[in-house]
Amino acid sequence: MVPPMRHVLERLAGSSERARRLMALAGRELSGAADRVSWHANAAGMYAGSYFGEGRDPSGDRGGLSGYATYDRVSSNADVSAYLIWRNFRGAKRVLDVGCAKGYLVEALRELGVDAEGCDVSEFAVEHPAEGARGHVRLGNLMEGLPWPDEAFDVLSVLETLEHLPPARVPEALRELRRVSRGFLYATIPSFGPSDGPGPAGFFDGKVLPARLDYYVSLGPDYDGPVPFEDLYRDSEGNPIEGHLTIASYRWWTRHFEEAGFLRRPDLEERIYRDIEPAGLAVAWNVYVMAAGSPDERIAEPRSPGKSLVELGLAHPLFA
Repeated sequence: MVPPMRHVLERLAGSSERARRLMALAGRELSGAADRVSWHANAAGMYAGSYFGEGRDPSGDRGGLSGYATYDRVSSNADVSAYLIWRNFRGAKRVLDVGCAKGYLVEALRELGVDAEGCDVSEFAVEHPAEGARGHVRLGNLMEGLPWPDEAFDVLSVLETLEHLPPARVPEALRELRRVSRGFLYATIPSFGPSDGPGPAGFFDGKVLPARLDYYVSLGPDYDGPVPFEDLYRDSEGNPIEGHLTIASYRWWTRHFEEAGFLRRPDLEERIYRDIEPAGLAVAWNVYVMAAGSPDERIAEPRSPGKSLVELGLAHPLFA
């Protein structure tokens, strides 16, 4: 069956330049469709119950496997993240947490009086939401389009999420984020290289294969990545650790955000780093704050400027 079809396609390709262009376009679309189907299938398996601790021993470590030995509001740092958003975006009326998992951040924000919604690609997570997030989390996929209208949210939180996408899909994901944003985006993304902002530099440790670590360090600050798939750090089953598929520099991510219509805001990043310093999370959280176009700056007014979260009496155990 294949040889006759190939012969027909070769004859068609040789008939005209227009036919060749159309065939090339069709080939790209088919390839993209195959990539989408493959990613969706892998995501469905990767982010099932076991990723969130179902059937795993919470008393031990993760045994080299991706995901969580236990997943709850504390281990997800939901309270810390909620306080950061509540504190630094006083004017935010509506917040969307993209990659919300079970919705612990949504729950914590709603307890602080913020109208928060969440979405995730994991059917398991969305079907097992935190009690306070029930009715406020739903399935949502950046590559299929989020189930909200244009400019629906004042603040988007996208925490440890975008690195789970293949590099080729990042631009369309960022464009979809821009579509639903009318204000600011707060993201944490495992990155490497100079931060080009107030935060510490990123690193390759735990992101690339140990045998390739010296090589990537030797590339110096001009290397942007993303790191090729074959050099990504692996879990004990040979899969990219935690499902991380895009490991790139701060500069790479910033450029792609800007191409999608965002503008990086180091002034707001500095405020957030100042707040998370007592928790010792600055090294682990590579922070990006982006403005969508020219938003209403009142959204990003801080509560009680000059006082730390501890002084405000919002001392999560991590801040103690």
